[in-house]
Amino acid sequence: MWGGCWGLLVGAQVVSVGVLLHALVALTQVEAANDEEPYSVELIKKNDIYGSINHKVDVYIKVYTNSPFLVCMDLALSQKELVDPKYLWIGPNGKNLEGQSYATVTKTGKLMVRGFQESMSGSYTCTLSYDIIKTDTQEEKEKYKAYKFMVYAYREPDYTYQISVRFTTKECSLAANGQFFEGLKIHLDDLISHLTCHIIEPSYKCHVVKPPKHGLLHELFFTFKVNPFAPGWEAVCRQISYDCEDETNRRIQKARDLIEEFFHEQPLVLKHEFQNIPAIHYIDHSFEVTRIDSCRPGFGKNDVTHSDCASCCVVCDPGTYSPNNEITCRICKNIRIKYYGAKSC
Repeated sequence: MWGGCWGLLVGAQVVSVGVLLHALVALTQVEAANDEEPYSVELIKKNDIYGSINHKVDVYIKVYTNSPFLVCMDLALSQKELVDPKYLWIGPNGKNLEGQSYATVTKTGKLMVRGFQESMSGSYTCTLSYDIIKTDTQEEKEKYKAYKFMVYAYREPDYTYQISVRFTTKECSLAANGQFFEGLKIHLDDLISHLTCHIIEPSYKCHVVKPPKHGLLHELFFTFKVNPFAPGWEAVCRQISYDCEDETNRRIQKARDLIEEFFHEQPLVLKHEFQNIPAIHYIDHSFEVTRIDSCRPGFGKNDVTHSDCASCCVVCDPGTYSPNNEITCRICKNIRIKYYGAKSC
């Protein structure tokens, strides 16, 4: 059967796979019951997420942005005429959202939450009431429907890149190996310092390698991480009005590209600028890079609970917490956490 629908807000744009899935579900239900004409895709507004009478609808909203419009009806009902509709939206704190400074409720029952923060996460429920009038007797009967949206704040993960490269050397005991390693680290740091990125956890080991159809070779295996939080990064974040992950991730990707370009140029440099091959030189095509994600405190990834937003750092649920930049939220066994986004237990 169909799972929960979801909506993912990025800036002012909504990618709402759930709306489309919901449209297909509603279409199937209505066609089976009434054999009506199929819905036009144009009827589904890009920034609207409809409720469901069969299950909750999961919605993921990037922190500090406005939510999409949550519609207090299902898609099938939206194609019908409603007489005297009334809407009641209740937020996670049990309060009526009508008149709240951070919420907009339209006359047609759509809800938008502005400047979404982790504390705003939780259950948003709407009750729709409308009249059904019998044409023969004009008798009025009030009907009710309830819709539940589970709304979660999320952040983009912070990116760090782990890079490994290999160099040939004459001997593993060569004193120049360590000197070369230190010089390489300094050069790479200088290459990306203008992006407030830096090299962390650098290390190297020398190994004896036997390639196919060749004799024994001595190779240096270098590994390091490229991190976006060099001194001064907080000052960069204070200059922007939106969430800082976007900027730090843009900078770290640029730093990764610069480092990759540097190593890919080494064979050409070796060919055109050296008459004799240096004792220590880069092994072509040995560059490997892996992205490592981390989440801010109070957020974590969970591809089971939040499978529709598996790549997102979603706010920690009540009962869980994340005290640092780990990738998952921990279960708190000491006390009962009743709020979203806990950073301690």
